[in-house]
Amino acid sequence: MDVTLREVRDTDLAVFYGQTTDPEGIRMAAFTAEDPADRARFDAHWARLRHDPEVVTLAVVGADGEVLGSIGVFGPPGEREVTYWIGREHWGRGVATAALRALLAAVPDRPLHARAAADNAGSLRVLATCGFTVTGHDRGYANARGAEIDEVLLTLTG
Repeated sequence: MDVTLREVRDTDLAVFYGQTTDPEGIRMAAFTAEDPADRARFDAHWARLRHDPEVVTLAVVGADGEVLGSIGVFGPPGEREVTYWIGREHWGRGVATAALRALLAAVPDRPLHARAAADNAGSLRVLATCGFTVTGHDRGYANARGAEIDEVLLTLTG
């Protein structure tokens, strides 16, 4: 899959909002905002991300210029964590793997951490393919599921 990462533009936000309000995407991500449809909260969240110099936020763009999703890194040194959201219509095509590989090449910080719902096989496969290894398990309240669920903790050291 041919993807590029670029700075987030104002016009990308409508695409991101549509992706993060998709019911199936919400269920798979599990750990979402309490009300993903709250546009004011979404806009405030993205404004904070885009203006925080410690946070890397990038748009994932396909060869044709279509915005496929977002990807980023956040957190203090030694605890930095990757996050990504790819639109459901692009799942299963290698987009997340290609985007994460590009992000890892651009962000030299190590270790990097990741979390995924234990039943999110696609995301766990992407993380493992990119060199993350399972370092633990946890349980947390998943707004999207209305319950505590199992999650897998992963780390990339090299």
